[in-house]
Amino acid sequence: SGSVRVFGLDPVVEPVAVLSRVGFLSEDRDLPGWMRVDELIRYTRAFHREWDTAYAEQLRQQFQLDPAARIKHLSRGELAKAGLLVALAHRPELLVLDEPSSGLDPVVRREMLEAIVRTVADEGRTVFFSSHLLDEIERVSDRVAMMACGRVVLQGRLDEILESHFRLTLRFPTPPPTPPKLAGALLVTGSGLEWTVLCNGARAELEAAVVKLGARIVDETAASLDEIFLARVGRERSTGETLQLPARSVTSNRPDASR
Repeated sequence: SGSVRVFGLDPVVEPVAVLSRVGFLSEDRDLPGWMRVDELIRYTRAFHREWDTAYAEQLRQQFQLDPAARIKHLSRGELAKAGLLVALAHRPELLVLDEPSSGLDPVVRREMLEAIVRTVADEGRTVFFSSHLLDEIERVSDRVAMMACGRVVLQGRLDEILESHFRLTLRFPTPPPTPPKLAGALLVTGSGLEWTVLCNGARAELEAAVVKLGARIVDETAASLDEIFLARVGRERSTGETLQLPARSVTSNRPDASR
């Protein structure tokens, strides 16, 4: 149960007003196979008053799509590009991408990501991007929300998440009888004298806690988004704990799209 508002509107009550301002590309890329590429472009154009014909042609050439090619004869990568073209060409205020690069080769993935990044950088539009490929998320996102088992296990600004998560390598004078316990530790690995801890928290407090354990920090490295996700999912499954970073004031020129 709950409610959804997009641009301050209820999409159930006012679907046309909402959908006319939204571009969407799904993992399924369910496009009419009997159409040619140029027919798909003309067909989609009829639903959008803001359609930019010149931009659509620019994208078609950039993606190297043959206008006479049948949709059903396109490769998986070409099909994804065609879907992204019609999602972008009316210059939507909100672009929703559900696993857009799933199953694509690295070259096509990069090409599509570059088009998405340009949309954000050049026009300041909002992109809602769902993906299991976390390296993609790091390239295009300002804010992230991680989900596991239907629950949000971490959400916040990407830069704040990366800043607040890091790995500490600890060295003990003698092997501890049990793995070291630190407040804010998400994942502890190692054995004997040396242990690595993936942490979330204030560095000064963690450093003081390490001293109390009788250990010293011999290395500190940044944690990747992928490592953070795996650690958070493991903690969620074992404790049911959900983390939300403290709210901060953010200035943005992007249109409001709330959920």
